[in-house]
Amino acid sequence: MSTLAPAKKSHAFRDNMTMLRRNLLHARRYPSLTLNLLLTPIMLLLLFVYVFGDVMSAGITGGGPDRSEYIAYIVPGLLLMTIGSTVIGTAVSVSNDMTEGIMARFRTLAIHRGAVLIGHVIGSVLQSVASVVLVGAVAVAIGFRSTDASVAEWLLAFGLIVLFTVALTWVAVGMGLVSPNAEAASNNAMPLILLPLLSSAFIPVDTMPGWFQPVAEYQPFSPAIETLRGLLLGSEIGTVNAVLTVAWSVGLTVLGYYWSKASFNREPQQ
Repeated sequence: MSTLAPAKKSHAFRDNMTMLRRNLLHARRYPSLTLNLLLTPIMLLLLFVYVFGDVMSAGITGGGPDRSEYIAYIVPGLLLMTIGSTVIGTAVSVSNDMTEGIMARFRTLAIHRGAVLIGHVIGSVLQSVASVVLVGAVAVAIGFRSTDASVAEWLLAFGLIVLFTVALTWVAVGMGLVSPNAEAASNNAMPLILLPLLSSAFIPVDTMPGWFQPVAEYQPFSPAIETLRGLLLGSEIGTVNAVLTVAWSVGLTVLGYYWSKASFNREPQQ
C-alpha cells in the first residue's frame, strides 16, 4: 500500500511543526553534539584574538597592533563559520534517523512526506541562528562593536545569515541522507568548517598565494563574509560580493533540496 494516499489526508503545516518539535526536543535531550560544535568557533575567536591577535592585526592594519580593529575584521567570518559547524549536527542527526530506521517508520505513517526533512531543516536553522547570537554575544563581550551599521543594514545582515543557514542546512541534510552512519556524516560535512579557514575570514584574500586567490575569493564563504562584514561595519560591500552571496545561497539551497529529496525518495518503501 502506498504511503502517499494517507499523507494527502494530513495537514502539511501541522506535520511540519510536529517534526520540528521532535527535532528540537531531541537537540535539548542531547546537547553535547551542539555544544561541541559550537565551541569550535568560540575557541577560534579567543585564539585569534588573544594569542595571534597582536601579530595578525598588525599585518592587516599595516601599522601597530590594533586588536579592536582585528576583532571587527574576524567576527563576521566566525559568525558564518558557526553556521557551518552547527549544521554538521544536522547531518549527524539525519544520518542517525536513517540508520536507526526512524525515517522508514515515518514513511508508514499518515504524515506529509516532506515534513520529515523540513522539520530537520527548520530546527537546524533555529539552532544555527541561536548559535550565531551566542558567538556574537561573546564577540561583543571581548570588544566587537558595530556602531556604523544602520538598522536596515542590521536587518539585511540577519537576512543574509538566515539565507546562508538555509543553504548550508539543506546541503547537510543531503550529506546525512547519503552517509552510512553518523561518523561518516560528520566526516562528509567537515568541509563546512574547513572552507571558512580557506576564505577571507581571518586574512585578506590578496595576502594569500597568487594561485590560490581565485579559489579563496569565489568559494561560497568569502563573498558571504565580505558582504556580512560590510553590513555590520557599515563599509563598502561591492556588487560582486552581494551577487555571489545570493547566487551561492540560492544555488546551494536548490541543490541541497533536490539532492535531499532524491536521496530520501530512493530509500525502499516500507
